[in-house]
Amino acid sequence: MPALSNARPPPPLVEVQRWVLDGYPQLRSLRSSLHAALTREPLPDGRFLGEVPDNVAVVASELATNALVHARPPTVVRLCRTDTSFILDVADEVPTKLPEFAGGRPRGAGGLGLQLARRLALDIGWYVDGDVKHVWAQFLLPATP
Repeated sequence: MPALSNARPPPPLVEVQRWVLDGYPQLRSLRSSLHAALTREPLPDGRFLGEVPDNVAVVASELATNALVHARPPTVVRLCRTDTSFILDVADEVPTKLPEFAGGRPRGAGGLGLQLARRLALDIGWYVDGDVKHVWAQFLLPATP
């Protein structure tokens, strides 16, 4: 499997909402809050949400869980937008622990979150800014049929 791209998400980004997670119990409210934030955002002409809210919620759960497992709290989740897409950004304060795809693990041993993100998102990547590592996923708003 190809390596995860070390790159920033495409600009320009406008932050829609931010969540700070200190533990696993907050994941459930994150998913529902993300869904609400996505459905209340105005959409550009000729675009609709389609499966974006569900896909963002799944990927957010996976990436936030990874951050909670491999880093120390807090985990910061941001929902941003561009003209035609939403960007999910999950940040933690362990920049030396780089994201990697799970390979060769037995079924049920975990580690498939990035692979799932790659399947559900248009693009994914990561970057370090100071002492903070960011893992992001971009979700294109489909054109109205």
